[in-house]
Amino acid sequence: MTMRRRLSACVLLLLVLAGQQAAAKKYAAIFNFGDSLVDAGNLVVDGIPEYLATAKLPYGMTYFGYPTGRCSDGRLVVDFIAQELGLPLLPPSKARNATFHHGANFAITGATALDTSYFVAKGLGKTVWNSGSLHTQIKWLQEMKPKICSSPEECRGLFRRSLFIVGEFGGNDYNSPLFAFRPLEEVHEFVGDVVNSIGEGIEKLIAEGAVELVVPGVLPIGCFPVYLSIFRKQPEMYGGKSGCIKDLNTLSWVHNVALQRKIVELRKKHADVRIMYADYYTPTIQFVLHAEKWGMLRQKPRACCGAAGVGVYNFNLTSKCGEPGAYACDDPSNHWSWDGIHLTEASYGHIARGWLYGPFADPPIVGNRNLE
Repeated sequence: MTMRRRLSACVLLLLVLAGQQAAAKKYAAIFNFGDSLVDAGNLVVDGIPEYLATAKLPYGMTYFGYPTGRCSDGRLVVDFIAQELGLPLLPPSKARNATFHHGANFAITGATALDTSYFVAKGLGKTVWNSGSLHTQIKWLQEMKPKICSSPEECRGLFRRSLFIVGEFGGNDYNSPLFAFRPLEEVHEFVGDVVNSIGEGIEKLIAEGAVELVVPGVLPIGCFPVYLSIFRKQPEMYGGKSGCIKDLNTLSWVHNVALQRKIVELRKKHADVRIMYADYYTPTIQFVLHAEKWGMLRQKPRACCGAAGVGVYNFNLTSKCGEPGAYACDDPSNHWSWDGIHLTEASYGHIARGWLYGPFADPPIVGNRNLE
């Protein structure tokens, strides 16, 4: 390569990096909604229930050094995104004496896309632990507006300059019938209602002024130790290379396809709004199949933090991470699964970068956007 070409390549790289940094600075705030994958502590604001293991060490050990209410050893996807965009970590929306001018995290463990009444009507009231559905979280945003804006017009202006992350939602909606051991065919019947509810939530946020929304799909649940321990299958039902339960992953895939179709519909309806699909499924499958590429141990799905139970998954329902008898692995960064239910900080970091710059978002968050 000639000196001129080298200089041109360097200049191009600098321009790209400068463009990314400039784009990142345009977000005034982030407003995040979701469940335990992105809960930054809303469930523990009013105190830590004795039964809640996720609010005890070793949760939080890697980054914070203490439990924060996050269901991981450290930061979550939304934390990495905030830091990369030059914003502070989002305070839980229920936090007292917090300021929310740079955004808020409304996510709470147990959240669903559908309201509790939906599950009660289907006889599933005992298997849904719903602390705040998507639509409830949007009400929390609406109730917060007087704290962050002096007028509705000011709020709309702030929201137009903000990033909204809507989910993921759906995981707990499907857990309700799955953990009630309803037939998988019946669980598939929930998909349309779940995706429609997410679509309705997106439209509510657009009506509030949102023009930049990230909408994540669900994880490949058949790869997670909690499901592998509970739903034991015949050998042919497991992926030969992955060790994951194929029909559970199919459920996740069907949801994600339906969600992407819903996003296409909403893009056509709201041409001035940028809606980004964010992928949890593909990177997690890559962690399982190509662990070495991500600096992780190549092994069958196995929790970093847990206790011996059914199979080789290091997951035990009677001794979960944070409970007596459970221990964390020496190095969570070389595991993708933290507690058999949620991911490690290392995994979330890889996913966040994939959402920001590609290839795990369509389109990536950092790019041509509608912000002025």
